[in-house]
Amino acid sequence: MKKLIALSLFMLALTGFALPPPAAAADGEKWNLPKPAAQGGKPLMEALAQRQTNRDFSDKPIPEQILSDLLWATWGINRPDGKHTAPTARNNREIVVFAALENGVWRYEPSDNALTKVLPDDTRSAFGGAPLTLIYAAPEKSEFSGFHVGSLYQNAGLFCASAGLANVVKITGRDALAGKLALPKGYKVFIVHSIGWPR
Repeated sequence: MKKLIALSLFMLALTGFALPPPAAAADGEKWNLPKPAAQGGKPLMEALAQRQTNRDFSDKPIPEQILSDLLWATWGINRPDGKHTAPTARNNREIVVFAALENGVWRYEPSDNALTKVLPDDTRSAFGGAPLTLIYAAPEKSEFSGFHVGSLYQNAGLFCASAGLANVVKITGRDALAGKLALPKGYKVFIVHSIGWPR
């Protein structure tokens, strides 16, 4: 039996099959993402050449591995000292990234490359209905927040170009979860980033 299970897992890994995300549950649920694939993808110049805005998303879900890679590329930790894939002024790291998915809204935890559920509902229609919308929050009064958020969505946009995902950065829907999404004191949502496979 153990050999059969091991063989099944091996075959799943070979085929690139992505396990479905956990079903909706209470706030605070932890979702441990697979280890990000920090190698591969298109060369930088090719990704830059293909980077574009595309609002026309299909309903095809984003596999768990690609979600993990995207979040890591956006705001993951890429060095032993805990620093991130995106730069911040004075290394203050005062950014929170949320992911609105079919099974709820999740806060990205870079230190664990994991997600923590903060809202159980499917709120994707509030952002236009894309399979995934990233929500970028930072201190409202910080002079650095705008450039920090910009660095993150540029990372995400380049990953999308490399992976063949459509994406659009927009201010529309920025306040869609006002009063529902618990932000750190003094934080606000600066912008949202809808992502999915092109139609």
